[in-house]
Amino acid sequence: MDHTLDQKRAMHSLERVKEIEKKHKNQGNGQFADDYAGYVVRLPADILSNGLGQALAQLLAAAKDKKEDPHRLVYQDLQSWLCRDDEKAPYPGAADLLEAIVSNDRRRYQWALAEALAWLEWHKKLSVAYLKKSEGESQ
Repeated sequence: MDHTLDQKRAMHSLERVKEIEKKHKNQGNGQFADDYAGYVVRLPADILSNGLGQALAQLLAAAKDKKEDPHRLVYQDLQSWLCRDDEKAPYPGAADLLEAIVSNDRRRYQWALAEALAWLEWHKKLSVAYLKKSEGESQ
């Protein structure tokens, strides 16, 4: 079956959200999942205010050197979309998203920016639906 690019965005996002739900929320670490969803919700505004590269650098700075940090996971999830091995990806096969952004041309950057915002539309909605704590929820 052939899927549209938007369907592929939704499938990738849902896969990432379900993995976080399984690994964190369902394992008693609902705060991690809730924090992740909160960072995803704020990321598009950060990108529009500061630019894609600076918004991503902020995520890495907030994560410090911690491997299991929701900031780092948001970065890695967006990287897995923008750097996937696919001709429809802005940076196919790139090992690091920030390095790809700074070492490529303006056209690719604009493509990555548009693609990041399109993917984040799905990711915001799915993160809130599956990961965000509801009012009064303690975990």
